[in-house]
Amino acid sequence: MRLVLKPLFDVELPVGFEDILRAKLKGRVVKTGQEIEVDLLGKPLRFQVLYAEPEPLIVNDRTRVEITGGDTFILDIEFDEPVKGVIPFEKGFVIVFPKKVLILNQNGQKIYSDEFEELNEVSVSGDVVVIVHGEKRVRLIKP
Repeated sequence: MRLVLKPLFDVELPVGFEDILRAKLKGRVVKTGQEIEVDLLGKPLRFQVLYAEPEPLIVNDRTRVEITGGDTFILDIEFDEPVKGVIPFEKGFVIVFPKKVLILNQNGQKIYSDEFEELNEVSVSGDVVVIVHGEKRVRLIKP
C-alpha cells in the first residue's frame, strides 16, 4: 500500500513528516487525483493525491506515505521478481514477468494481474492485451 502526496502550500516539511501524515490520515479513504486536507496544530494543510495503490486506499499503519514536490511526477515501482519486458499501449503498460502479467494504467495503478503456468507470449493490439499461455490457450483483456 502506497500513497504519494504533493503539498499544495509553500512550506518546507521536516524529515519524518510522512509518519505524522500517516497517523493523521489513518482510516481515511483516498483516491488518486483527490485533494485532501490534514489538520495540524489547528491549521489545515492541503495535499494533492498523486498516487494511491490500491485504489481506493484506506490508510493504515502499513501504508507507505511519500511526499513529492515540483511539477514532475516520478513513480518508482519495485517488484519481487525480474521484469521480462514492458509493452506500452494506449491505456497504460503491460509488465511481463516469467510467469505473470501485470497491466498498469498511465498512473501506475494496477488494472489487471494474473499468473500463468506456461506463459508463452504477450502482445497488444490497439487497446486489447493478448496473452498466449499453455499449449492451446489465448486470453484477451480489454481494460
